[in-house]
Amino acid sequence: MFPDKIKLSVARFNEKLITGILVASIAVSPLCAQPTGAPTLGPASAADLSPALERKLGEAIMEQGRRDPDYISDPDIDQYLNNMARKLAAYAPGGAPEIEAFGVRENVINAFAMPGGFIGINTGLIVAAEDESELAGVMAHEIAHVVQRHIARGLTQQQKSGHLALASMAAALLAALVPGGGANLAVGIAAFGQAAALEQQLGFSRDAEQEADRTGFEMLRKAGYDPNGMAIMFGRLMKSASLNEGRGGGVYSSTHPLSIQRMTDMQNRISQLPLARYQASDEYWFIRAKSRVLQATDPKSLRLATEQLQEETRQTSAERAQHNAVRRAAAWYGISYASLGRKDLTTATSALQQAQVIISNSPYLELQRIDIELANKNNMNALTIAQAAMKRWPERRSFAQRVAQCLQLLGKDKEAVVFLTQQVKRWPSAEPGFFQMRATSEDRLGDQVAARQSMASYYILVGALPAAATQLQQARTISKDFYVQSQIDVELRQLTKKIMENRRLLEKLK
Repeated sequence: MFPDKIKLSVARFNEKLITGILVASIAVSPLCAQPTGAPTLGPASAADLSPALERKLGEAIMEQGRRDPDYISDPDIDQYLNNMARKLAAYAPGGAPEIEAFGVRENVINAFAMPGGFIGINTGLIVAAEDESELAGVMAHEIAHVVQRHIARGLTQQQKSGHLALASMAAALLAALVPGGGANLAVGIAAFGQAAALEQQLGFSRDAEQEADRTGFEMLRKAGYDPNGMAIMFGRLMKSASLNEGRGGGVYSSTHPLSIQRMTDMQNRISQLPLARYQASDEYWFIRAKSRVLQATDPKSLRLATEQLQEETRQTSAERAQHNAVRRAAAWYGISYASLGRKDLTTATSALQQAQVIISNSPYLELQRIDIELANKNNMNALTIAQAAMKRWPERRSFAQRVAQCLQLLGKDKEAVVFLTQQVKRWPSAEPGFFQMRATSEDRLGDQVAARQSMASYYILVGALPAAATQLQQARTISKDFYVQSQIDVELRQLTKKIMENRRLLEKLK
């Protein structure tokens, strides 16, 4: 998916699972021709690749990708991206399938759609955006690819032309459904090695990209984002591609070929709209600051990220009208977040206080306050703050996570189990980590059967079905309670049925 870095990238894909997810995306070289946009493509054949099969393929790829450290498992980023995705998808023409957005720790400016409605957003794209509507514009474009079933059509075309890459990838993914295979890292590498070969064959034409622009533009506008954000961001991406030509830059532009025609079309649409004011969320700036730090994976890049954040706190009076107080507070938050990661608690505390002077009502600043208390071993103080914050911002899973963490650190595992049980009832599938945390406390309390049942639930949510079956089988063996055994037997039958269904669906691709 990189013009001059394709060979290096594919090698890296085989080495790092999350980049393997990238190569499994539909964003490929513009030289690979796919039929043009939705009006000329016609409906995708459900017999060739049904929505259910496409979803299963995406889930199988995601199962492997979630094991990579560059897959961002962060409740704040996850909630933000998925709230944006749902807001946009609500205005998709004819409705949208289930969309699941996730973050990738990668400073390259890129976003990609995978089979089944999974959309990856690089931290590099979040940081590069200068406004929330710019990020939303790219997200809307990717959702449009999903809605128009461009991926399904491309995969179907590959099957009909006799290419073997899709069949080979399906075989690798099927291996992950073998008992024991779900925990085998080599299976994931093999699957994405095949995905790299598939990526070489699949791509979107300029007409298809333009159709995605038009659909995404309408979703962006109707969802209340500034539609000009899409044109501004794509213009910036075109400039980046031009400046970095021959140096492996402009990745998004190379995989989603931009053109003057597409830019002109967007600008014409914008000019026909009535003037309106758009209110961006304050949350975007905090997500952006956090993403800047998260993608800095070595001391040099972390130092550079901190310097960039410090520059954003030092805006002149004239600039502050453009870069508002929230952005400056978020920059201080980012400095605090980076300092805490380096275990520099003095700087982390000082930077947080600077942010609090500017803004006193932010869940991100309260989360940082809790984490600093935890780093200082003030676990009871952290619990008190977390419980109060959870009442204030009940919709944020991060605070529930911190409450459970504090209870466990204080040795209050019975309370933690009760609390976490309440949370999984409230968010049964949104936060797999709650099940994992509950398993830890149940194990400490000596309830090995319950601990394994909780871990099975965790594995089911992240897609590792064979690993879930193993946990249930262990729980069944340990338990001496007939009723518990019967319940586990039912769960095992349901899980086995689901694994077999997944196998049958993937077999269709071979």
